[in-house]
Parts: sequence; structure tokens; C-alpha cells
Amino acid sequence: MSPQSPLECVITYMEMRSPPTHAAPPPPAMRLAVMRAERCTVAFYRFLYNTVGERWLWTDRRALQDNDLAAIVQDPLVDILVLYAGGVPAGFGEIDRRSGQDIQIAYFGLMPEFIGRGLGRFLLHWTLNAAWQHRPQRLWLHTCNFDHPRALALYQRAGFVPYRQETNPIADSS
Repeated sequence: MSPQSPLECVITYMEMRSPPTHAAPPPPAMRLAVMRAERCTVAFYRFLYNTVGERWLWTDRRALQDNDLAAIVQDPLVDILVLYAGGVPAGFGEIDRRSGQDIQIAYFGLMPEFIGRGLGRFLLHWTLNAAWQHRPQRLWLHTCNFDHPRALALYQRAGFVPYRQETNPIADSS
């Protein structure tokens, strides 16, 4: 039996140095609310992260012990914004302000059942507005070829500009 070949993960780093100037997209025709999860519990965060990220091979936070994950998601400089559609979680955005004037959109995505309904643009607008309220010098994020195929274009339409790309091998766990 031959060892599995590593997969190539192409990571694109993107930044935004001023708030978007275009108008917010109209909300989709459904009951929506975006709420900040105050002192987000580890169990709720794992539910969001695992459900949103499973399809896109998100693994970094899965490897963390509960106390290490709690130190991140319960930090007062980390904002977990949860999108609710019809009263149920539909996605989330995570804003990490722990690096001073460089604010990172650490994670962003939708629950599988809500993809394709126009909610990504809606939630991204909310997330960007929340991040820019802190007046960073720069807002940044990264995406990769394992994320949703339209993620890169969504971020570019929102005003992010690519500034670096790298390729890393990752083990194929299949």
C-alpha cells in the first residue's frame, strides 16, 4: 500500500485598508438577526465551527483542547457574530482584534443548509461593519482553495485585495 500524496492547499491572504464604500446588500427575504455571542461557550463554538467548516476541511480549532479554545473565543478582543435565520443559527463570523491595529476576520461561513441563499454577502457586510467600528489600520483574512469556490470572489467584491499567496502540503486524511 503506497502512502497518500499530500494535498496542495493554496492560501490567499487578503486585506482591506479602508471601510467599504458601496451600499450594503439588501437582506434576503427571510427573518434574520445577527447577534454577538457574549462569552461564547466552547460547545456552541464547536457546533458552529464544525458544522460550517466540515465541508471546507477546517481542522485548526478541532485540535485545540477546550481550555485553549475557551481562551480564544471568550477573549474580550474576539467577537463571534452569529447569523440567525428564522431563529436558527445560519452562519458565523469571527473577528480577532488581539493584534492591535490589524484586525483579522479569522473565520467566516454559513451552515450548509443556508448556502446559496444570499446570506454570505449579508453576513459579510455585518462582520465588516463590526470590525471597522474598531478603526483598524487594516482588516485582513485568508481563504484557500478548499473553501467555498465563490469565497475569494465574495471577498474581492467586498473590497479585499490579495497581497500574498502560498502553497502548503497537507496530509490527505481520506
